[in-house]
Amino acid sequence: MEFEFATAARIIFGEGKVKALRDIAPTFGRKAFVITGKDEQRASAVFQQLKDAQIEYRSFSNSGEPTVEAVRAAVEKAKRERCDFVISIGGGSVIDTGKAVAAMMRNKGKLEDYLEVVGNGQKIANRTAPHVALPTTAGTGAEVTRNAVLKVPEKKVKVSMRSPFMLPTVALVDPELTYSMPPEVTASTGLDALTQLLEAYTSKKANPLTDGICREGLKRAARSLRRAYEDGDNKEARQDMAVASLFGGLALANAKLGAVHGFAGPLGGEIEAPHGVICARLLAFVFVANVKALEGRAKQPYLLKRFDEIAEILTEQAGAKAQDAVSWIQQLCEALAVPGLRKYGLQEDDIKRIADKAKQASSMKGNPIELADDELAGILRKGL
Repeated sequence: MEFEFATAARIIFGEGKVKALRDIAPTFGRKAFVITGKDEQRASAVFQQLKDAQIEYRSFSNSGEPTVEAVRAAVEKAKRERCDFVISIGGGSVIDTGKAVAAMMRNKGKLEDYLEVVGNGQKIANRTAPHVALPTTAGTGAEVTRNAVLKVPEKKVKVSMRSPFMLPTVALVDPELTYSMPPEVTASTGLDALTQLLEAYTSKKANPLTDGICREGLKRAARSLRRAYEDGDNKEARQDMAVASLFGGLALANAKLGAVHGFAGPLGGEIEAPHGVICARLLAFVFVANVKALEGRAKQPYLLKRFDEIAEILTEQAGAKAQDAVSWIQQLCEALAVPGLRKYGLQEDDIKRIADKAKQASSMKGNPIELADDELAGILRKGL
């Protein structure tokens, strides 16, 4: 058995821990480049900590998903202002922007040089600028992952730039920052966390360390996602989901994902649907396809057993089987009002093209078994 595990140099978790920034920031320099979401006021706690620490800062607002163009603009501003380090506060899109900006602040060449699929996939040679990541959603776990997912509108695809150097220097996870999420965002981000934990647990690259992380994360997501959706003031549920999100990031960074996320990249470039909604809509169908394929043509019973183990965790029922997990996932998606992908513009005519693109996605390499073209098309067709 061989495996590696890498994560942020430091992880700080707990309510009110945003205040730790006051002591952390001065260790990285005198001027910060703060990347926020559309509403900069949500970053007021960060700005206050920097003021208290007498750290100068410049801000950059990133509304929506990070595009190559937006990252270029942010890098240009960070360099022009001679900023020493990056702070990103927001959802996965904001944190991914931060990782890309921190990388390009210390590496030569064009952003396209480092992109997978549509670029050269060049390796990042130098360590990135110091980066403190503060998630305000509970889903992506981007604060502890080593890639940034960027949208390339002209190619209608999302792709990654990836390197161990891109792991944030500090992951500062304060559940209080997630308390203001509206129900629909709680649902879409939480479903992404659930999917990441499930896919990492059944991945070809799973290992004993990520297994333990996934089991604990799945347990917390199973008991708290619906509670957080129905009652945003439930602090215990919010904390559970912050842990589940963090653990999902830790797991996927070290064990890969699977077909759900293999589809999510090309779909995210084609339709305007939240990433977590895409994942949730396809999760049960991918689950069924994987189990059927493993039963029919694989000689690895231990992989099939993992799907039963997931069922026991999700349902809290000893002896539960894979089909019980499918039913549980479908009931959760119904409770969280997850729509079909046709609502976002996906059509029958798009299926073959999307399936062909998905086969090239890096996440597909982690799926427990290679799915055939008709299986991939069938998953998408059911997701309409």
